Amino acid sequence: METFAICRTLRYVPEESKDKVISDEDVLGTLLQVFQALFLNDLSKQSDIWTLLPEPVKAKYRDLLALQHQRVNLLGIRHRQQNAFKPEEILYKTLGFSVARATSSLISAGRGVFVTKGLVPKGAVVSMYPGTIYQKYEPIFFQSIGNPFIFRCLDGTLIDGNDKGISKVVYRSCSGRDRLGPLKMNDITWLTSETQNPLAIGQYVNNCSNERAANVCYQEFEVPAGFPVELKQYFPNIAYSSEKQRDCQNMDAHFKQRKTCITHQTLTSDE
Repeated sequence: METFAICRTLRYVPEESKDKVISDEDVLGTLLQVFQALFLNDLSKQSDIWTLLPEPVKAKYRDLLALQHQRVNLLGIRHRQQNAFKPEEILYKTLGFSVARATSSLISAGRGVFVTKGLVPKGAVVSMYPGTIYQKYEPIFFQSIGNPFIFRCLDGTLIDGNDKGISKVVYRSCSGRDRLGPLKMNDITWLTSETQNPLAIGQYVNNCSNERAANVCYQEFEVPAGFPVELKQYFPNIAYSSEKQRDCQNMDAHFKQRKTCITHQTLTSDE
């Protein structure tokens, strides 16, 4: 069984049905669950952020650590780095499956996304579409040349998920622009082979074909106001416009067009 998403092929939505496979609350719950697990696993590198967190937030993470039966000495946090799990292992421990990029089984399809371990239940979030977010009026001509990773949202907003060339340079530049001291507003590791967010591979999910129907689909999701600032470092998206990003941060506006990939059916270890 192969995992494909309807990306450039239109998806038919019957009357009186909703375009969303699962609710935004379920998507948010999954992202919080995964991001919190990644944060706790990576505490050895989070000491600068930890000191900035209010005590109630620290208490919440201490409780989560206790539930996971992890013994973390917060005063000696730097000495636990060697004991951290890999991000894909955290994904498996949290959601019961892991996914990864590999050569697609489709001819001339390049790379695809495979279920490497576990079982993906119907309606699960299996990936996120990373990249720079462009409004309809913002320049993207040069980035778009020969670029198959540009995703067009329902309202015309574009997400450039290319991890190479000028697209990579633009994303890195915008990421550095919006960083607030030790607080990262997004993840840049999806541009490398060592991603800290194992879900940030949605741009490699292949389209359906004449022979193979899609078993996953893309769903738009708005990150609500008040999303934990310490977890924003795992979002693989950045706004191209500094004003747009500042509005989202300072005015408590919603972050729009975070793309999530949702399964249509139960999946096992295949593409």
